[in-house]
Amino acid sequence: MNLAPFRTVLALPGVRPLMLLMLFARIPPTAAGVTVTLHVVTTLDKGYAAAGTVGFATMIGLGLGSPLMGKLVDSRGLRFVLALSLLEGLFWVTAPLMDYTVLLVLAFANGLVAVPVISIGRQALTALVPLPQRRPAFSLDSISVELSFMVGPAAGVLIATEFSTGTALVVIGVSILAASAVLFAVNPVLVHEDEDVSGPQPRVREWLRGPVLAALIIPFGATVALSGMEIASIASLEQAGKQSWLSVVFVVMCAASALGGLVYGSLKRVPGGVVLLACMALLEIPVGLGDGSVVLLALALVPMNLVCAPTISASTELISRHAPPAARGLALGLQGSAFTFGVAAGQPLAGLAVDHSGPPLGFVVAGLAGLVIAGLGWLFSRQRQAVSVTS
Repeated sequence: MNLAPFRTVLALPGVRPLMLLMLFARIPPTAAGVTVTLHVVTTLDKGYAAAGTVGFATMIGLGLGSPLMGKLVDSRGLRFVLALSLLEGLFWVTAPLMDYTVLLVLAFANGLVAVPVISIGRQALTALVPLPQRRPAFSLDSISVELSFMVGPAAGVLIATEFSTGTALVVIGVSILAASAVLFAVNPVLVHEDEDVSGPQPRVREWLRGPVLAALIIPFGATVALSGMEIASIASLEQAGKQSWLSVVFVVMCAASALGGLVYGSLKRVPGGVVLLACMALLEIPVGLGDGSVVLLALALVPMNLVCAPTISASTELISRHAPPAARGLALGLQGSAFTFGVAAGQPLAGLAVDHSGPPLGFVVAGLAGLVIAGLGWLFSRQRQAVSVTS
């Protein structure tokens, strides 16, 4: 594997500290979902359906709020958006004091104003890295996201079980405030020095078409497939009485995705994002052959997850090429919404298939859905861009 492209990117001024900062800034939000679930189920004693409702409200808030926050980054600047983290931190710090109804309502409101740290990191990385070197840069960013999802939920569960769910929620809030304060002080640039953002704001209809729409469909399809995979994997091991091995299986998935990101970022010529999405979805269909066996299931999940980080990286690279610099925050915010709504669609879709015919069908249905979405993305990718926005 050729690691030279990664060394070159990391040698660029500001890239290494930015990636370290964003890694730590992304960990607290990744711990939120499992921690809230544990809080509602164990502390509030409301059951998993109630916990799922809070999670759904949060996802809807995030899905609607992500492009709003991205547009504010474009128009008002990063520090204005980071100031809103005071509201986000206040929610998490006071969440242990809320009853279920208040928590449900404010979880939605908090999603609307949550700081989009994943999108901000990608926007700042785009500003630091020239266009020819963005593939390895975005591959490293995808690996960073994988690492945050490996650490965050585990840390949330550890604090919740060793101390209390209330303590875990407070730690999340304080950590978000601390990360936002550091980002506020650093205030990374969000537009590359070679890009011109002067003049009137580009109209959305001029760039939200063709390749950009394809770039948004790719993460939607990827998370439909991934969230369906997670539901079917959980069901497979639970029905076999081997749910204690879930964490091991998820670590294998994250490690495979990170390895795939390294390989993808080292290549000079790669398949397009739509092709990668189709491959990922196609490789999900036979995963059910490992149903009930920890070893077989983990091995069956490796090929699909090898394509995961490359698929996400390809989406971000398309956005960096085709979304105008003055509207990149909005475009990446829409990408965040695509991730969120993909999860919201994929989980119940796979869940229905699992309930009807068992975990293997969950993998098949999620994979077929991903293939259909990849086909839609291919159609949009054939459209011509109205204006040239490549730096």
